[in-house]
Amino acid sequence: MSSAEDLQFKILQHPNPTSPEKRVELMANPTFGRVATDHMVMIRYTEGKGWHDAQVMPRGPLSLDPSAAVLHYAQEIFEGLKAFRTKDDGIAIFRPDANARRFRSSAERMAMPQLPESLFVRAVDELVKADRDWVPSGENASLYIRPFMFANDAFLGVKPASEYMFLVIAAPVGAYFSAGAVTVWVSETYTRAAPGGTGAAKCGGNYAASLLAQAEAKHHGCDQVVFLDAVHHRFVEEMGGMNIFFVFEDGSIRTPPLTGTILPGITRESLLTIAKEKGIKAHEEPYTIDQWLEDARSGRLTEVFACGTAAAVSPIGAVRTKDGEVKIGDGTGAGPVTASLKESLIAAQRGQANDHHHWVHRVL
Repeated sequence: MSSAEDLQFKILQHPNPTSPEKRVELMANPTFGRVATDHMVMIRYTEGKGWHDAQVMPRGPLSLDPSAAVLHYAQEIFEGLKAFRTKDDGIAIFRPDANARRFRSSAERMAMPQLPESLFVRAVDELVKADRDWVPSGENASLYIRPFMFANDAFLGVKPASEYMFLVIAAPVGAYFSAGAVTVWVSETYTRAAPGGTGAAKCGGNYAASLLAQAEAKHHGCDQVVFLDAVHHRFVEEMGGMNIFFVFEDGSIRTPPLTGTILPGITRESLLTIAKEKGIKAHEEPYTIDQWLEDARSGRLTEVFACGTAAAVSPIGAVRTKDGEVKIGDGTGAGPVTASLKESLIAAQRGQANDHHHWVHRVL
């Protein structure tokens, strides 16, 4: 079996890339995830051979056998990270090593081959280099990068596949949410993950299972859904695709602990580190929905925000249940703690802060 670290990428330039004029038009105000760059990365895995055939190639459709394992048994994982244009017109990616580690962990949980972390980062770098002109420079703009892997072995049988494809695609994006605070719906009908399940893995099935709950939230006029734990149906866990933080009147913050049912968010971890460096007391502790509503009504809870790669930091202005709605603070926008943490996070992502954690990975 060849060493994955020795793989060389074959570069296949797009024969008809997007014109500069069309690219500017597409990047002016892109709908999140709808505008594609010109290239993609593909690496194949075959049992007994290992990782092979690494390519940067024109983005295009994939050909799959109808019995491809992913279509029947959902062996699939993915990641999300961003590349930013820096002040010196360079390009930097925020914490790709952390995404690489989480990708390996997800692969292990889903009985998939583990892609070496160095190869993950190299694959992301190669795509960014190929599509460097697609990295925007606007205040809320970035290049959203989506590495993913799935089983393409053609068979019908419940067992780990023997063939996989790893790909990386990208899209220029603006803000995930519009300006202002969002309203969230607490689902008492559906749960996201259970102990012993795949809640800590970033796999497509978790998100598919959240879609009906998200539709429930939309039906009740909310922007996002909040899930409670699967055992007691009391403890706040996370949102449809984001972690959640609570800010109290004494300036401290709290976020649900990682118990195996919550995705270990990289933005979440970064914010906990930033908060502690700012002297903010940060706690990873359980928090019930009843506490949330009571603390919001009393004023003890002053701010709530969601966080994730796509959304960055987004204030939550109100929480809605079947019994009614409770506002957080004035319900209109980011409070001072949320705003301060968001400002520091963005500065770190764009290489504008002292990078003593070595979070910024320069590509160009």
